[in-house]
Amino acid sequence: MVRRLVAGGGRFSTALGIDVEAGEAEIDRWFMAATLFGARIPTAIAERTFHVLDEAGVTVATARAFRWDDLVALLDRGGYARYDYKTATRLHALCDALGEHYGGRVCAIPDKARTPAELEKALDDLPGWGPVTVGVFLRELRGVWALAAPALDPRVATCAHHLGLVDERARDPLGQVRSLSSAAGVDPRDLEGAFVRTALAHHAGPGTCPGGRECSALARLAPGARAPARTGVR
Repeated sequence: MVRRLVAGGGRFSTALGIDVEAGEAEIDRWFMAATLFGARIPTAIAERTFHVLDEAGVTVATARAFRWDDLVALLDRGGYARYDYKTATRLHALCDALGEHYGGRVCAIPDKARTPAELEKALDDLPGWGPVTVGVFLRELRGVWALAAPALDPRVATCAHHLGLVDERARDPLGQVRSLSSAAGVDPRDLEGAFVRTALAHHAGPGTCPGGRECSALARLAPGARAPARTGVR
């Protein structure tokens, strides 16, 4: 079942064509994507908007090179219309904050932190960011940034239990997720992402689904398919 889940979609960064292990430029791209995912907006719209901005050469670090109304137009093109004005302003503010505190470099943020908690606070202090965005961003940087150790997304543990893959009373659900991924030969970050996608695929809510191998969401996770994103990553 674990391989089937991951085949239906794992890390959100990978689905966007981002390789966070390939260096600073790729982490910059993921930083932009996480900023977009942080709003209460359907995942598909956030993904489409990321591609529009990415193709235009917009990163958070370069956002000030684009006029505010040009950013709004790009956001609208991606379908991010509900948050276009607010997000354009936020991108300029984020660019300013990066320049003022980190020399314009996303990858300089962990250099000033000594613990995972300090790293999370530094990210949480960024304009428009918050715990949800921080969690989305750091989840896929496990093993890339030494201090990237966010708490497990509650949907991961809930979905893993719903599918009968972990014990609801487990004291270390992240450890169980890692054990499951190791046994299946998949990246634990992909399994985390797959659990989030499966949770999002429960249109009527998991309380109406029998769970286990009878889980209604599994039918939408054929190998190579992706879980429909009715609600956002957050």
